[in-house]
Amino acid sequence: MYNSKYVIPGIILFVVIFTSPFWLNIFTPKYNYPELAKPVGPNGEAVECVEPVKWMRANHMDLLISWRDAALRDEKRVYVSSTGKEWETSLQKTCFACHSDYDNFCLKCHDQNAVEPYCWDCHIVPQGNK
Repeated sequence: MYNSKYVIPGIILFVVIFTSPFWLNIFTPKYNYPELAKPVGPNGEAVECVEPVKWMRANHMDLLISWRDAALRDEKRVYVSSTGKEWETSLQKTCFACHSDYDNFCLKCHDQNAVEPYCWDCHIVPQGNK
């Protein structure tokens, strides 16, 4: 083989680099969700969320952005969830009605994931905590 002393190590290096994400994934610890304050209604009762918990963990930011755009640009102020229930598209009236403990809900998760949402550029942080 022509220049095999360079070709074979090059192929091995390519395979190692190409497969490194797979190897790193095996040794990476599983993500631990933070222990968050459970949402409660105004009278302390358990409440239903806009969408299922697993979906909200993964997509709440997209939902809030689409709510903002629909409410401000299209004047659409009602969201119909996957269960068919209608919700007002309002961070403060809908979300904060149940998720009012900013420190033990929003902040805990955003800090663990190093996320700085820009919600507070327009909205008031619940209970004056920030």
